[in-house]
Amino acid sequence: MTEYVDVVIMGAGISGISAAWHLQDRCPSKSYVILERRQNLGGTWDLFKYPGIRSDSDMFTLGFRFKPWTSSKAIADGPAIMDYLKEAVRENGIDKHIRYGQRVVAADWSTADNRWTVTIESDGVERTITASFLFACSGYYNYDEGYSPDFAGAADFGGTIVHPQHWPEDLDYAGKRVVVIGSGATAVTLIPALANSGVGHVTMLQRSPTYIGALPDVDPVAERTMKVLSPASAYRVNRLNRIIFQWVQYRLARQFPNFMRKQLMTMAQHRLPEGYDVKKHFGPKYNPWDERLCLAPNGDFFRTVRDGKADVVTDTIDRFTPTGIKLSSGEEIPADIIVTATGLNLQLFGGAQLSKDGEPIELTSTMAYKGMMLSGVPNMAFTIGYTNASWTLKADLVSEFACRVINYMDSRGYEAVEPQHPGADVDEALLFDFTPGYVLRAIDHLPKAGSRAPWRLKQNYFLDLRLIRHGKVDDEALRFSKRLAPVSI
Repeated sequence: MTEYVDVVIMGAGISGISAAWHLQDRCPSKSYVILERRQNLGGTWDLFKYPGIRSDSDMFTLGFRFKPWTSSKAIADGPAIMDYLKEAVRENGIDKHIRYGQRVVAADWSTADNRWTVTIESDGVERTITASFLFACSGYYNYDEGYSPDFAGAADFGGTIVHPQHWPEDLDYAGKRVVVIGSGATAVTLIPALANSGVGHVTMLQRSPTYIGALPDVDPVAERTMKVLSPASAYRVNRLNRIIFQWVQYRLARQFPNFMRKQLMTMAQHRLPEGYDVKKHFGPKYNPWDERLCLAPNGDFFRTVRDGKADVVTDTIDRFTPTGIKLSSGEEIPADIIVTATGLNLQLFGGAQLSKDGEPIELTSTMAYKGMMLSGVPNMAFTIGYTNASWTLKADLVSEFACRVINYMDSRGYEAVEPQHPGADVDEALLFDFTPGYVLRAIDHLPKAGSRAPWRLKQNYFLDLRLIRHGKVDDEALRFSKRLAPVSI
């Protein structure tokens, strides 16, 4: 017989761990399984292995509500984050529910049975499992391949070309000339780590600048609270402090973009050599938070440039050559290793094909309810974290709401819940309210958001507290239903 569980969770990263803990806490009678395609938990933090891998969000908000982060070091590296996630899973017995090497390739909803049939591939063999509720916690990008443009002449380059998503652990870069193409969070993280690990020289080659802010990696407020409060109380204070800080700086940036731009440019200017062309290399044409703002803990990126260990070149690429990269300006940058930190390929639900009664679900025809459920798709939730704050803040809210929905259905005898598309009453909008390259490249394949609540995703944690944590479950946008009675003949 096909195995049945109440809830299937796709993915054992931060979102999946959050979903599991909340299910255990709020829906203790429900059985669940976490299907993880990789051989380890952690998602992003297990996948990326490049030097210096770290969070660009503080650990007081990237951490879970239920597990205090007890170090005053707010910006943690990848290994520390993995240790934290493994502890959270082990301490709460979540590890017993994780099945590794299980890739979800498809999920079909049966209206007649009010069940999902989930198709899993493992070691080349497919099998199925059924569930009442599907919780997609697989992130939003393709784990198999990062985005890398087709650079003319790439086949002629005599050195090594590496994408950070597939960093070879045995890559020898000691004494080598390294060019990092890109100016996003990965490049800003990678360059100081390389520059201080024995490379000959490292160059960041960017087509256009990115805003970079500098903050201390150790939180002075956290240091003080941890001396006078219990770990749990200190964590609550530090978490709230960071949530408020994130919200204030984001609102300032959106309401007073010129002021925030000036602040960021001045910050960069003070950390760079006198006469440095800050406007050219660190002055984007867009407003702060039109794209995610990059973080340089303790200003490490600026210090690396100031010390001459790295330089920044702002230009476009003409072609790769056997010995480096020729720019449109005619200059050639010599390189032994080229790192294409050029972004991600967006992919929802781990690439699984969703269908309803055997008919494929066209994601572009759906609208996202509260940024976590899709119109016309029953008994399913998904997690996409904030773009302007820590991923986990949204993941925890989504987990809470999904559990509230499940308990509400149980209390009233419902077996299915389905967001109803609002139709022409709500104008369509982009699912994401920021426009990095990976979003623009996938825009024609994504669900839509709406022009107003509950279909609009506002990227505001405090508004979401009201809308998600404290909003009513029996929303008019949700249709709850019971099993259809069999027809007598």
